[in-house]
Amino acid sequence: MMVDVTVICVGKLKEKFYVEAAAEYAKRLKGYCKLNILELAEQKLSKNPSLGEIQSALEKEGDAIRAKIPPSARVAALCVEGRLRSSEEMAHMIPAQGSGDKHLVFLIGGSYGLHPSIKTEAQIQLSMSPMTFPHHLARVMLLEQVYRAFKINEGSSYHK
Repeated sequence: MMVDVTVICVGKLKEKFYVEAAAEYAKRLKGYCKLNILELAEQKLSKNPSLGEIQSALEKEGDAIRAKIPPSARVAALCVEGRLRSSEEMAHMIPAQGSGDKHLVFLIGGSYGLHPSIKTEAQIQLSMSPMTFPHHLARVMLLEQVYRAFKINEGSSYHK
């Protein structure tokens, strides 16, 4: 039975280059896992939102995310305060075929990140870098790293 990998993202990819890059990695992952990418609506905010507006939006997005997480999944929240991991460490996060742990869910927030409760509830807090990236680019980077993790686990030369 194939491993399920779900990526829950706040916001829809719009730029063609992000769409094409994400599609390429999704295609590559077909032989390794059942990939499901769920795009949730980003809450609308005023041009210069107050902290209260942002917190309210994050809370609503968090509720939408929580509703989509399968009950038995291991959840990894992408957040700047998460732990940096090497590609090899990422490969260890991927459930092995035949293991009881079959579903891994990655969470990517919108432009203001994830609600603190979502980060706390996740079993894994993962940081891509101490640098800030657009959340759409983070999706492409995550998909590449998930693909790389499967290649590492199979012993491929993709990861040099």
